[in-house]
Amino acid sequence: MAVQTQPQVTTSTPRTAAKPATGQPWKERWGGLFFVAPFLLLFAVFMIWPIISGLWNSFFNTSLAGVKQEFLGLQNWREMFGDPAVWSSLKNTLVFTAMSTPPLVIIALVMALLANRKGMLGWLLRFSYFAPFVLPATVVTLIWVWIYQPGFGLVNGLLTAGGFAEIDWLNTENRAMLAVVITTVWWTVGFNFLLYLAALQGIPAQVYEAAAIDGANGRQQLFRITLPLLSRTTGLIVVLQLVASLKIFDQIYLMTNGGPNFATRPIIQYIYQNGFTNYRIGYASAISYMFFAVIVVVAVLQFRLFSGRKEAGQ
Repeated sequence: MAVQTQPQVTTSTPRTAAKPATGQPWKERWGGLFFVAPFLLLFAVFMIWPIISGLWNSFFNTSLAGVKQEFLGLQNWREMFGDPAVWSSLKNTLVFTAMSTPPLVIIALVMALLANRKGMLGWLLRFSYFAPFVLPATVVTLIWVWIYQPGFGLVNGLLTAGGFAEIDWLNTENRAMLAVVITTVWWTVGFNFLLYLAALQGIPAQVYEAAAIDGANGRQQLFRITLPLLSRTTGLIVVLQLVASLKIFDQIYLMTNGGPNFATRPIIQYIYQNGFTNYRIGYASAISYMFFAVIVVVAVLQFRLFSGRKEAGQ
């Protein structure tokens, strides 16, 4: 006789969702802070504290040794706004920025378009375009001071060979700034070139292939594909270049020392002269913060300009 067995019914306890942890261990919550603590410490010591200290010194008659002799209030600031040397040096800085920024952007773009190719020629162009950027300022200025020298300099040699008169480039008021701009373009254009080259290499080749199938020639591809896709890179380069040109000091100090007749003296050199030559740290600090405000305004305007263009394009 077959014995019928009743099927067993297994009951399983319902799974409950895991409860979120009410609190993480101390190491997990604060472990990340330990990784960034060295950077935060260095940033506070070398950035935050000098900013606060410089602003504080602008209200005192402070010596180079840091001894606060007397509280002046806004006297340094009032003197700064009435100092003709401040505005003439600021004007020289703005003139240099206006003269150097356009060629440093346009020439870098042309160089990147020429070097954006495969093979030995592309490698040679990339090396030759970027090589001057790695040279220190002292070497660059020494080379170009010799090039500009009357009598045996390369530039004047070419002028005399073409039947023109020699020019004392670095000692003529209306030529010295142009000479510094040419030197700066030759020296620093490699950085902008590298940014443009990286952006060009990020454009997919399929875009150009599709445009060629549709019948677009090289000129149309340049103005309708390449340049629009490089608009963000162009905006970045313009902002970076404006800020870098506003902070001009090294090559002018080494080539002309602000001359002739202060025609090339930038605002940073005037700050240096007041702080480390005339030992007026408080007055130099006031000028520094005025110039810092100028840089911030220029950067914000450029950012809003390119942001507005981007929104209009969308």
